[in-house]
Amino acid sequence: MESAGLKMKAFVTGATGFVGSHLVRVLLDRGFEVVCLARPSSRLDNLFNLPVEIRKGDIRDPSSLLSAMKGCPVAYHCAADYRLWCPDPGQMEAINIEGTRNIMETAYSLGVERVVYTSTVGCLGLNRNGPPADESTPVSLRQMIGHYKRTKFLAEREAERWIQKGLPVVIVNPSTPVGGYDVKPTPTGKIIVDFLRGKMFGYVDTGMNLIDVRDVAEGHLLAAEQGRIGEKYILGHQNLLLKEIFDRLSRLTGIPSPRFQVPAWLAMAFAHLDTFWTGRIRHREPLAPLEGVRMSRYKMWFDSSKARRELGLPQSPVDGALARAVTWFREYGSVR
Repeated sequence: MESAGLKMKAFVTGATGFVGSHLVRVLLDRGFEVVCLARPSSRLDNLFNLPVEIRKGDIRDPSSLLSAMKGCPVAYHCAADYRLWCPDPGQMEAINIEGTRNIMETAYSLGVERVVYTSTVGCLGLNRNGPPADESTPVSLRQMIGHYKRTKFLAEREAERWIQKGLPVVIVNPSTPVGGYDVKPTPTGKIIVDFLRGKMFGYVDTGMNLIDVRDVAEGHLLAAEQGRIGEKYILGHQNLLLKEIFDRLSRLTGIPSPRFQVPAWLAMAFAHLDTFWTGRIRHREPLAPLEGVRMSRYKMWFDSSKARRELGLPQSPVDGALARAVTWFREYGSVR
């Protein structure tokens, strides 16, 4: 997709975030000129000293997107409101659904040659007590637990609507990325931080698919270059129980892994109480958001063989990504 002798310009939303900042680094390593959309209030820590062009704008403001995206033949839409506790669902809808619609409409009007939309495995179906799910596993809106999953599910439908209109979109569905530069942190990053702080006294019987965040970033570029328009690709690697993840973190850090398995009923009761008291009364993020505990009733295990086969998705060791996450959180000051 690169013109002879000329550098391709790539437009990235969510470039200041976890996945987006890693994508920016991959693009720069490949010789791309990178244009990053950022709100005036955005923290730019993850882009510090990187040779990127920052254009001010907001995915909720269509008028700001035309000038920001202009001149970029390829666009990566990584921006999203990713939280398991959201006091204002309307804000999440505006960013995840309406923001996606605005990006797609702008790309269509500008004739962008390729759009990669960052969805999530949370929008896909699950096989209860069966094999890991893939891109074709049946799913419906009623299966979406919580505002984040619902809004991302509807945003993915929005991307598909623009595909039908002729916009060349490839959808990627990352599983659970781990690594450095998780500034917020993400809900998964928060689990690692809480473990490092010695706050994990127990675990629930759940599981997730982990992948090195650098492989997720590489998967985005591969999707732009080799992905089939209209297709979706799971960017994942290793299916692990939560207890197995804690055991690996314990081996890396020497911090004891929790031994007590919390019964599902007890976890749900605590989540209800914590969400009510901490969330509704104190207006602070709960330690155990109700949506997160509801999700934990299912093992989020997925099969990424399609992305490995069609894109050549790398599969770096998960332990290395966990080690980098631990180091980064400690150096960044997240662990006190």
